[in-house]
Amino acid sequence: MTTAATDALRQLPAVHALADAAGAHGTAPRWALIAAARAAIARARAALVAGEAAVAIDAAAVARAATQLRQPSLRRVLNATGVVLHTNLGRAPLAPAALEAIADVAGGYANLEYDLEAGERGSRHGHVAALSASLCGAEAAVVVNNNAAATVLALAALASEREVVVSRGELVEIGGAFRVPEILALSRCRLVEVGTTNRTRLADYERAIGASTALLLKVHRSNFAMTGFTEEASAAELATLATARGLASMVDLGSGALLPQAEQRALGLPAEPSVADTVASGVDLVCFSGDKLLGGPQAGILVGKAAVIARLRSHPLMRALRPDKLTLAALEATLGLYRDGAWRQVPALAALATPLAQLEARARRLAAGLPAGAGEVVPCMSTVGGGAMPIAALPSFAVALAGAADALDARLRAAPVPVIGRIVDGRLLLDVRTVTDAELAELAAAVQGPR
Repeated sequence: MTTAATDALRQLPAVHALADAAGAHGTAPRWALIAAARAAIARARAALVAGEAAVAIDAAAVARAATQLRQPSLRRVLNATGVVLHTNLGRAPLAPAALEAIADVAGGYANLEYDLEAGERGSRHGHVAALSASLCGAEAAVVVNNNAAATVLALAALASEREVVVSRGELVEIGGAFRVPEILALSRCRLVEVGTTNRTRLADYERAIGASTALLLKVHRSNFAMTGFTEEASAAELATLATARGLASMVDLGSGALLPQAEQRALGLPAEPSVADTVASGVDLVCFSGDKLLGGPQAGILVGKAAVIARLRSHPLMRALRPDKLTLAALEATLGLYRDGAWRQVPALAALATPLAQLEARARRLAAGLPAGAGEVVPCMSTVGGGAMPIAALPSFAVALAGAADALDARLRAAPVPVIGRIVDGRLLLDVRTVTDAELAELAAAVQGPR
């Protein structure tokens, strides 16, 4: 190391002195200033040891780094991807009614497990059970913390150490390594595969039933589509067969649409089997997600026959999988919107239902808020996302930003409120289907950058 480098190392500021200087440039707490100062000094020291020229450490830059350290890890972002139920971005945004319900019970105490009428201990499972069951036309319902948990609980309660019959065409991977065969094994069930990938008949299930069979399981292919030379047994057929043989029957719907198929088609969406229609098929149990097509919080909802739900509620796993008060509050408020015929207030459904003309007008308002030539309104295609409606075609509009897409993408992700868009054909698109009118000004400001 040269004498000049050695001298420069000696002249590096003390951590506390640099933190003091940085403190004059902002309001970051002392711990953040110390951490940022240490990091800046360490970088400068490493550069000098590597033979690079000495560079003065900027106290204002240290202050900015300290402020950044205070940012929470989980943050609000602007979703301009056009993916309505974006799993990486938290899936369904909650309705104002759900947010109000969370705030109402979060800041103090609540009757989570207290019966106000009897004045004694109650059950958390009663808060949304009746409403869930009523909306789905079921005898009873119970809620856990997500649909994977719902599947595990149901299999463990109904078929542990026994056989579960499933079509080969329904042994799906939902995401995050959630594979039906592995979940069956985790629940201590024995898988019996029937049929082929593309064709499974009722007779295949009949032949597979034996002395150890406990459950006939149907898994809805909610995250991919199979077309062509296909055949499958219906939920009603499986329910009838299971009843005749003294077995349980279950349908894992995955995404779980509460809207009737006629309303789904009216929105220009492919018709998913609704929860109510699936319950009406006669199966003992149906499970589905709360944060996908329902548009509520993350939850797994199980509806079906009262005797079956009672077995689930009394299973030892129930305590490990039960939802908290915030989930229950948000779910009850979201279900209440369906009950009241106000489902268009559910943000995910509102995004799916937005007319194309309204999307174009929104994109033009966004473009008008940018500097001249910064963005161009272009047609594009949105997706439902979240492992739901994989073949849905959702025409939309976006603002295609001028400039290097990768650099723009990185800059927007670093904005005070990060913006997540998508790159298509070398251009960064901001799809307005997943941007609300109230977010347009904030999005335009992020594109323009600091002033």
